[in-house]
Amino acid sequence: MREPTLQQNKHRIQLEKYDNSWYKPGAQWKITLWLFVNVLFFNHTLAIFNGLKCWLLRLFGAKVGKRVVIKPSVNIKYPWLLNIGNDVWIGERVWIDNLGSVTIGNDVCISQGAFLLTGNHNYKKPGFDLMIGNIIIEDGVWIGAKSTVCPDVTCKTHSVLSVASVATKNLDAYCIYQGVPAEKIRTRIIN
Repeated sequence: MREPTLQQNKHRIQLEKYDNSWYKPGAQWKITLWLFVNVLFFNHTLAIFNGLKCWLLRLFGAKVGKRVVIKPSVNIKYPWLLNIGNDVWIGERVWIDNLGSVTIGNDVCISQGAFLLTGNHNYKKPGFDLMIGNIIIEDGVWIGAKSTVCPDVTCKTHSVLSVASVATKNLDAYCIYQGVPAEKIRTRIIN
């Protein structure tokens, strides 16, 4: 690998220039109240009744379908930017870091430790500018344990992101993806 030239070294990241004041995900009182609710009812190891969790999400503006299972130690950034369909399973230690909207279809399984990431930083800008994208997970998708779905990715119907893989681009319908970054490895056949 070539060493950076002197000209390239003149340009550097300057985090003191970071400014995300344009990003307003909700009223400060709502964000603060949600932080407490998230810690008390979602992001801990106690098994809280799913009906209560779904009710709390709806109370904070999420759209939540029927028969949704949310396991312990789940972290949700902003429920008012979350839309969950019917018959969805969200496993232990899932982190829904939804600075942008996250839409989860019906019959979706998000396995333990998965990470849905809607925010990133522009590494080309001195101020390391915040960038926001959305995630769409269509019906029948399986997000494997400890996998990551990046901003602006759509996981199309019945696609699979296998264990510890990273989706940086859209996943085709009925296809299985694996790796970092995830690549299509085969077709998903449901008998």
